[in-house]
Amino acid sequence: MQFQIGEKVVYPNHGIGIIENVSSRSFGSQSERFYLLRLLCTRLTVMVPVSHACELRLRRVTCNGEVNKVLSFLASGSCSLKGDWKNRFKENSEKMNSGSLLETAEVLKSLLILRQTKTLSFREKKMLDRARHMLVTEIAASRSIPESAAVEMLEKALQKAALTLPPPM
Repeated sequence: MQFQIGEKVVYPNHGIGIIENVSSRSFGSQSERFYLLRLLCTRLTVMVPVSHACELRLRRVTCNGEVNKVLSFLASGSCSLKGDWKNRFKENSEKMNSGSLLETAEVLKSLLILRQTKTLSFREKKMLDRARHMLVTEIAASRSIPESAAVEMLEKALQKAALTLPPPM
């Protein structure tokens, strides 16, 4: 998948960024092309090798149809909860790293459900916050709306499932 300068992309588990440049670097006799990606939430720049963009699951911002699926899932879909903390955290980490917006929504919803019955660990609270951030920013970018409107959309969907979206940490 090729990206153009100025295009918004999703870097899994880090958020949305803009391709600022495509450059080449030489390492001995080898030459490699890189995307220079500026992450919107932290303003950090990341150099992503073009040849590894697929492996890193770099992708375009989700279309509206996928956002509708996510909102529908949050409103009425079911999730499985792993009992063991280590297995649950590992599975959720894999979902967050997948780059899939729907899998990120699964992490958010499962942690919100779990939070109703027990206190989340510090790491799970951080993961919940990261999933919240990823969903809010991508919905806002996909629909070209402010993040506050994206938060409202998530809150409405979650209310249908008797869940509440926590404020950011």
